[in-house]
Amino acid sequence: MRYRMYETASEGLKIEVLYGDEHVAQSPYILKGPVYHEYCECPEGDPQAWQKTLSCPTKEPQIAKDFASFPSINLQQMLNEVPKRFGDERGAIVHYTILNNRIYRRSLGKYTDFKMFSDEILLSLARKVLLPDLEFYINLGDWPLEHRQVNEIPGPLPIISWCGSLDSRDIILPTYDITHSTLEAMRGVTNDLLSIQGNTGPSWINKTEKAFFRGRDSREERLQLVQLSKENPELLDAGITGYFFFQEKEKELGKAKLTGFFDFFKYKYQVNVDGTVAAYRYPYLMLGDSLVLKQDSMYYEHFYMALTPWKHYVPIKRNLSDLLEKVKWAKENDGEARKIAKEGQLAARELLQPHRLFCYYYGVLQLPSNMHFRNTRSASPANRKYVMGWSSFLSQMITCPRASASGKDLPEKSFKSAPIDSPASASDRLKASLQTEAGLR
Repeated sequence: MRYRMYETASEGLKIEVLYGDEHVAQSPYILKGPVYHEYCECPEGDPQAWQKTLSCPTKEPQIAKDFASFPSINLQQMLNEVPKRFGDERGAIVHYTILNNRIYRRSLGKYTDFKMFSDEILLSLARKVLLPDLEFYINLGDWPLEHRQVNEIPGPLPIISWCGSLDSRDIILPTYDITHSTLEAMRGVTNDLLSIQGNTGPSWINKTEKAFFRGRDSREERLQLVQLSKENPELLDAGITGYFFFQEKEKELGKAKLTGFFDFFKYKYQVNVDGTVAAYRYPYLMLGDSLVLKQDSMYYEHFYMALTPWKHYVPIKRNLSDLLEKVKWAKENDGEARKIAKEGQLAARELLQPHRLFCYYYGVLQLPSNMHFRNTRSASPANRKYVMGWSSFLSQMITCPRASASGKDLPEKSFKSAPIDSPASASDRLKASLQTEAGLR
C-alpha cells in the first residue's frame, strides 16, 4: 500500500488499513507531523537532523571508494579541463552550481536532454534539505568518462556519472532510471521500483522453469543468448525485441514480440546481460520474485558493492559459456535457488527504497563540501598555492552556470577572480548577480 501526498499534514497522519472491520498488519500507522508533500518548499535547515529522520547510513562504501581517487581536487584544473576534454559538440556534460540552496546549470555539448533527470532530483532534494554550496559536473551519457589513473599527471577529474566501470574514475550516482522511477511513483502508469514488488508473477512453485530474456541488440552477448535459446529451448527463452546495432542479424535470429515487464516474472530465472553499459533493468529484476543470473561485468551501478554472488544472485561468465550449466544447477537445487532469489529481493528492497536514494544523492553532494581542495592562483609574480574549502571556492568562481525557470540555459556570465586574501568582494558580486537571474526553481 502506498500513498501520495498532495498537501502538507502539519499535525501528522493516522493511516488505517482494514479488512472488513479488522486492522491489517500493524494498522493503524501513526506518522508524526509535519508530513510534507513532494512540492512543498520546506527544506530542513539541519542536514544532520534530516539524515537522522531518514535513517541514512553513516557510510556508503561506493561513495568512499569513488572519492578515494581524489585525495585533493585542483579546482582550477577542473574548471579549465572539463569543458575542453568533455564539453565538445558531441558532449553530454552539465555544469551545476548550488548556491544558497538554489540550483543553476550550464549545458556543455549537444546531447544534454537528459538533464531533466538530474534537474528533477536536485530540485527535489533542495525542497527537502539545505544543500551545501558547491559546483560539479554531471555526465549524462551512457559511458563513464574519466580514465586517468590516480598517479598520472595531470590526475583524474571528478566527473559524476550514472554508471561506473573498473577502468574509470567517475563518481557514481543512482541511475536516472531508478531516480526518475522514485520521483514518478504514482504520477504515471510506468513501471517503478514499488509497482514491480506488487506484480511478481505466479508463486515460485508455479513459475516456468526456464531462464528468460527480452531486450534490444545493444551487446553481442545478447545475440548469443538468442542462439542458445534456439538450441536449448527447454532451458532458455531469449529474444531480441529491436535491432539497431546488428540489423543484419534480424533475419537469422528473428525478432521477438514485446513482453510486458511484469510477465518476465512468470519465469523462475532472469538473465541480466549488459547493454551499452550496465543493464539498468537489474534493480527491477532483483525486486521481482525470480532468481537473477547476472553476467560478469566491468560496469556497475551505485548499489552493486552491497551485493554478494551466490547470496543475492548467481554469477555467469561474461562470454555466457556457463549459462546453461547455471540454469541446470538452479533446476536441480530449487530450494537454494529460491533462497538466493529471496535474499536478492530483500537486499534490493532495502538498498533501493526512496529514502535510501535521497540519502545517497545527499551523501555525494555533502562529501565534497567537507573536503579540502587545491587551487593555484597568481597572487604575485610567483605562483602561490593554497588550500580552501569547497564553499570558499564559490566566492572565487570564474563562471556560474544558471538556468531560467523554464529550464532553458541562460548565457554564461564571467566573473573576474578576487584577490586571494579578500574573497568577500567576489562573493558579494556573485550573489548580487545570481539574485537577478531565475534559478531552476
